[in-house]
Amino acid sequence: MKIAIIGGGAAGVIAAITAKRLNRKIDIDIFDINKGIGKKILASGNGRCNISNTSITQDNYIGENPSFINQALKEFDFKAFENFCKSIGLILDIKSSCKVYPLSNEAKSVVNLLENELINLGINQILETKIVDIKKNNEKFILQSLNKEFNNYDKVLISSGLQAAPQLNSTEDGISIATNFKHSFNPTYPSLVGLHTNFEFKSKLQGVKKESTVSLYIDKQKEKEITGDVLFTKYGVSGFAILDISQYAVYALSLYQDIAISINFFPNLTKNELLGTLENLFKTLKHSDAHIALSGIVSRKLALVLLELNNIDKELKAKDINAKQIRAIVNSLTNLRFKIEDTQGFKHAEASGGGVRTDEIDNKTYESKLCKNLYFAGEVLDIVGNRGGYNLHFAWASGYLAGKSLVKL
Repeated sequence: MKIAIIGGGAAGVIAAITAKRLNRKIDIDIFDINKGIGKKILASGNGRCNISNTSITQDNYIGENPSFINQALKEFDFKAFENFCKSIGLILDIKSSCKVYPLSNEAKSVVNLLENELINLGINQILETKIVDIKKNNEKFILQSLNKEFNNYDKVLISSGLQAAPQLNSTEDGISIATNFKHSFNPTYPSLVGLHTNFEFKSKLQGVKKESTVSLYIDKQKEKEITGDVLFTKYGVSGFAILDISQYAVYALSLYQDIAISINFFPNLTKNELLGTLENLFKTLKHSDAHIALSGIVSRKLALVLLELNNIDKELKAKDINAKQIRAIVNSLTNLRFKIEDTQGFKHAEASGGGVRTDEIDNKTYESKLCKNLYFAGEVLDIVGNRGGYNLHFAWASGYLAGKSLVKL
């Protein structure tokens, strides 16, 4: 049996290793456009590689049908992943947050050990090769690169990902190939990404960072609430809370819905508690300029914007700020709301949403329901996970199930 795997990321590599371990007699060619496997693994977790998470359910994923992943999570849970890592010599560092990293704290060690296992198993790596088309003739698959044809494959796995991080040579070729076999797909969109806002003071707040609660409004209805770091940028907002909520915001944005977010800079205080804090602060610093007094609880940049936003002269003394103005400042600090207009795009996205529709894929084998012996795994499918190792775990789990299926006659 001869197998082709398109894409040397997490899903493709674990599929190759799993299949070869089950049947050493099969021949496996793994194709990748880059000079080496695992480019996205190397970039994950800022080079530290947030490789998985110990607490995973379908609630950590979005897509047309998130329940599609349940079989993969059942068969390849964290314990199974940990055992796989031990089998290639990779020891894990499990954090109290449930995030999982290599004990080496280095993504390169993950890729090195995976590559070592591919070599030990005799899996052929065909690198710097872009597969642009696949055809099926007399039950055999024919792969076409930019300048060469590869013939006589009995089975093919598409694990080439989507467009997130195009600087790593990411493409949507997997979707194009899928459509050749009559597959449909849901439109792709950047996920875990910074958001562009219509907030008129965004440039004045550039660099301001604060742990806050972010609420997402879709068509004026509150849909999601996440607490974490918010970072103001020249284009809008970023930070962990924004990346997390972007998954839901961008999906709705792709459907042309009205998207807004609200930021509460003091989620641990009630409005009355914050009001009392401000009143006491202005009394204590009654002879100081209002923006100086405000800088006792927020950054100077944010203090100046709060005053301008509420039409309060920045040079007004704290003692001259009236009760109505204090309430207006409190409202701004607990419900700073603006519209989302766009994203930072695929180049700055950690993942892609959308992809090949999962109702056309068998969730136990990851084989196409439309074309026998054609398989899909990883990001190319319409499943995208939260930040925190969930996307990589889906890649491992789906690749593992596909790998098991590839060797079945």
